[in-house]
Amino acid sequence: MTTGHRVHLLPQTDQLRAMHTVIRDRACTRQDFVFYSRRVIRLLLEESLNHLPFQKKEVTTPVGETYHGLEFASKLCAVPVIRAGESMEAELRDVLPGVRVGKILIQRDRRTKLPHLYYKHLPDDIADRHVLLLEPMLATAGSALAAVDVLGEAGVEPRNIVMVNFLASPEGIHRVQAQAPDVTIVTSAIEDHLNQHKFMIPGIGDFGDRFFGTTDAGATS
Repeated sequence: MTTGHRVHLLPQTDQLRAMHTVIRDRACTRQDFVFYSRRVIRLLLEESLNHLPFQKKEVTTPVGETYHGLEFASKLCAVPVIRAGESMEAELRDVLPGVRVGKILIQRDRRTKLPHLYYKHLPDDIADRHVLLLEPMLATAGSALAAVDVLGEAGVEPRNIVMVNFLASPEGIHRVQAQAPDVTIVTSAIEDHLNQHKFMIPGIGDFGDRFFGTTDAGATS
């Protein structure tokens, strides 16, 4: 389902909504949170690959006939935004076992409230690749846009970036569209809004904490 230019929402099937119901429940166990999150992440990654360029390729089938198929037309790299983005790595490697993976660590400065780059490690040839930018939560879009800037400084064209978000707020989407309109967004849910504390509503809590088990679900905002 397409919601706008370069913004793609997974089909809101009953199955997807049922998985979100489990994951969003504050009483959800970590085991169930990880299990159902990974199922949704797999759907997100498969959809994200649909937005990469393909080229024609012919193969000979076991019965000696020609199949007119497709193959990826460019090299690919994944870049998780540490730490929550690393939750998508296992599913990504199941789909693309040999994919190259870079890393970006961006955190909000407690004093200025602005995103600050603490660490990056990217493939030397990343400018020649399409990039899956793995950032589960697109709330204010501050960290996501900072990551896009880091990729841009490394030579990656915005049109070659597919941002993979578990959840996205309307405000975050609009900000990305305004500041990086050529970046493609793929998400499994678009929230109602951000509250006064910049938390997504109805929300899911701190995705990284819940996925990696560093806090109780009920203690997250």
